[in-house]
Amino acid sequence: MPKNLLIVYHSKGGKNAAMAEAVLQGTHHPDIDVDVRFLKAYEANEDDLLWADGVIFGTPENFGYMSGKLKDFFDRTFYEVEGKVDAKPYAVFIGTGNDGQGALSSIRRICIGYKFKEAQEPIIVAGDLKQTDLQRCEELGMSMAAGVEAGIF
Repeated sequence: MPKNLLIVYHSKGGKNAAMAEAVLQGTHHPDIDVDVRFLKAYEANEDDLLWADGVIFGTPENFGYMSGKLKDFFDRTFYEVEGKVDAKPYAVFIGTGNDGQGALSSIRRICIGYKFKEAQEPIIVAGDLKQTDLQRCEELGMSMAAGVEAGIF
């Protein structure tokens, strides 16, 4: 039975949507067999988290923090899954005009509360999105999917 990978993201201007699409594309490697749910943060819920064997979060950095939509996802799901998602692997991608550290720090702090474990180095793209950034996002999706499938996280 295939393993399950959840991609939860928010994008307002399109940069993070392009990054999310590249992450999704990486999960579709022909040698990897995982089921993927690709959801905007306001669409995802606690059932998606319980279904998933791993999660990838994507967000812009707004005012030195993650997007309000991603924060809302965390607010809506925390107590509903508390104690049921311990040690679930996660990864993060952030598209920002700044350095992205505020958004990354806030996500990491919340993920500690969920007792998730960070499985991959985050991808932070400051400024304009380049083809090399999209390749890195694709590699993130592929490596998370492969790791979840193999059960190495």
